[in-house]
Amino acid sequence: MEGYGARLGYRVETTPDGGVEIDPETLAELAIDCLDELHRQVHAAGLRVSAVAACAFWHSFLGVGKNGRPVLPILHLLDTRSAAEVARVPNAHARTGCVPHSSYWPARLLWLETNRPEKFAATSRWLSFPEFLFEKLFGRAHASTSMVSGSGLWDQNANDYEPETLAALPIDRAQLAAPEDLDQPARELVPEYRAMWPAFEGVPWFPALGDGACDNLGSGCIAADRLALMVGTTGAMRVVIDAPRVTIPDKLWCYRVDRKRFVMGGALSNGGEVFAWMKRTLALPRDLEARLESSSPGGHGLTVLPFFSGERSPYWRSDLRAAIAGMSLATEPFDILRASLESVALRFREIHGILSKNLPRPAEVIASGGALLNSPGWTQMMADALGRPVIACIEPEATSRGAALWALEQIGTIENPSERPASMGAVFDPKPGHEAIYGRLLSEQSALYAKLFGTPL
Repeated sequence: MEGYGARLGYRVETTPDGGVEIDPETLAELAIDCLDELHRQVHAAGLRVSAVAACAFWHSFLGVGKNGRPVLPILHLLDTRSAAEVARVPNAHARTGCVPHSSYWPARLLWLETNRPEKFAATSRWLSFPEFLFEKLFGRAHASTSMVSGSGLWDQNANDYEPETLAALPIDRAQLAAPEDLDQPARELVPEYRAMWPAFEGVPWFPALGDGACDNLGSGCIAADRLALMVGTTGAMRVVIDAPRVTIPDKLWCYRVDRKRFVMGGALSNGGEVFAWMKRTLALPRDLEARLESSSPGGHGLTVLPFFSGERSPYWRSDLRAAIAGMSLATEPFDILRASLESVALRFREIHGILSKNLPRPAEVIASGGALLNSPGWTQMMADALGRPVIACIEPEATSRGAALWALEQIGTIENPSERPASMGAVFDPKPGHEAIYGRLLSEQSALYAKLFGTPL
């Protein structure tokens, strides 16, 4: 709702060995401060709250002891320390929709058992951050099918934990959210917050959905005829499928929006953060955006592998690292930036190719995410690389909007999120001849990958 909102920043803690952690208590305090400010705004305006919805970052998790307090920090999806444990994870991708990888729970649980044995033993429950926050607010953790489906432990078609994966892990099913309790809203805040937030008391608070699922809903990509292209810190290309069952293609992931909808696609560990790193590191020209829009692809002579944080789709290798080939004394900082942004567009081109072979070709590609939409030049690169028009979704908070639409569906205000179309902006048509250039650039990128890291499986 325009004019209402609160935002507080936070930082992740990184370690030289690939660790990416967040303190759960600090993050919970920030979330509560935001809720407090939202309540102040709602109360001042005399608005009535019908429901509370939320979205949260997928895949990350933490451990708590018997007293509910954190034993371990939140491990972020970009934490790659468990790369060596991936080989010990059963490949149940056809059922879980999760290729064995360090971004999912199974490898991390095995890593924690070996590298943090005392804290691992002291953990009584494993849960996502929104579950931890719900326990603070309501005295009991609440989880959604959506969040659990991105853990690497969930059988997407069976809507239950995948037995082969669980059997290979040193945990008990009782340490996880119970399937029969998923998606249940909470209503009664603990006394402390009931006194602070009377306008929030007694209404259904729905467990948080995965941020990627909400981005699709909020940007209008609710059916299989619309493909969502999102670039924030990371990146993803996703499609929502409303069907009783799905067949999960190789190299792609598949999670759940809810009990009746799947969300499928590819995810990049390296999206907007590549652009941010370049801006922090290189002496770039002031007319950067104008030069991005006027320059042609491939004119720099560089080949870039943008793997600053390993990679997920389609290679699923945490050990990959970035590389730049072809530099000379004539190479300028802008050339490196342009080549790096093109390299991310090429990653999406490859994912789009896999999706197109396994699903009906969507009628439209809808772009969202601040990192992409703040750069028309980069959005144009995406259209050129895909060889398809890309439509900019101009909803300022597509993920939050998606969570709100889903909650409206649950309480019966709307029958389907598609009833509230997303606001769209500019259409970026591919420039003549550029798709063929990107095809050549992808071949060069693939050849460099093979030289450095071997032929992809």
